[in-house]
Amino acid sequence: MKEAMFYEREENNRVHCRLCRFGCLIGDGGHGVCAVRENRGGILYSLVYGKLCSEHVDPIEKKPLFHVMPGSRSYSIATVGCNFHCRHCQNYTISQHRPETAVTGTPRTPIEIVQRAKDTKCSSISYTYTEPTIFFEFAYDTARLAREADLRNLFVTNGYISKEALTTIAPFLDAANIDLKGFSEGFYRDIVHAKLSEVLDSIIEYRKQGVWIEITTLIIPGLNDSVAELQGIASFIVTNLGADTPWHVTGFYPTYKMTDRPPTPIATLRRARDIGLAAGLHFVYEGNVPGEGGENTYCPSCSALLINRYGFAIDTNRILNGGCPDCGVTIAGIDM
Repeated sequence: MKEAMFYEREENNRVHCRLCRFGCLIGDGGHGVCAVRENRGGILYSLVYGKLCSEHVDPIEKKPLFHVMPGSRSYSIATVGCNFHCRHCQNYTISQHRPETAVTGTPRTPIEIVQRAKDTKCSSISYTYTEPTIFFEFAYDTARLAREADLRNLFVTNGYISKEALTTIAPFLDAANIDLKGFSEGFYRDIVHAKLSEVLDSIIEYRKQGVWIEITTLIIPGLNDSVAELQGIASFIVTNLGADTPWHVTGFYPTYKMTDRPPTPIATLRRARDIGLAAGLHFVYEGNVPGEGGENTYCPSCSALLINRYGFAIDTNRILNGGCPDCGVTIAGIDM
């Protein structure tokens, strides 16, 4: 165990956790909504520090981050737990930890993670699979060492981190793929058990902190796939993040507590992509449908094909010195 960051002691041995936007008030012996932060005698502890449930070398495109060092590899880590309880979580076996269950995981130190990333020729470390906010202390310690070792740090996140926590790690955080799961409070309340407004505020804060952002929306038939909702997401991105912000519209497959919905039709993903482009976004990508063509990067100025992808693999990358080789326009991102 490690004493947690971002909490305040209250009367009667209660603590007020300030790590994420739920702001849990936790009684002695209790846990936060994430189930991996525990109050013991008025001291809040992280139960997952250095206990990895998942550890892999991934293509960075899997995050998905298409405008961060395309074609590179990212050392990807996670602990159990999440502060969301999405009905359609694809990683529910590790994210939906219960407080009555002992926390397990492979013991690792931040130094070991950085060394493993270097040994496997990775260019970055991704804090992913579950929710990096809930293993913040371990991510923060690792990220600081990674920066010293010239490795990039990447979050794949639900966007519910507190402003204080984000401000603390932002100097060491290069990029984040943030889930914008829908565009109605009803969807977030019923499917995610969180608040849309808090996610939107967090996304804007990431931008203010200078972190490169890519947005992902998993499109679920009948729940968040209306034209109005997709237009709302596209408009939000253009207005608050800028037209160069990539938007990944990805296909849903039935899982966990949502097996009653069909997979997302490819036509729906194409429509979402068209909506994003019509709204003024320069880069809209279709995910979970390899070979459909919606994974490629095109020049926003002359429409030249710049990066040809199939799934997580890059077939051709024509970007030269960060720009289009045909018209010279700069392609936004990190080390493009």
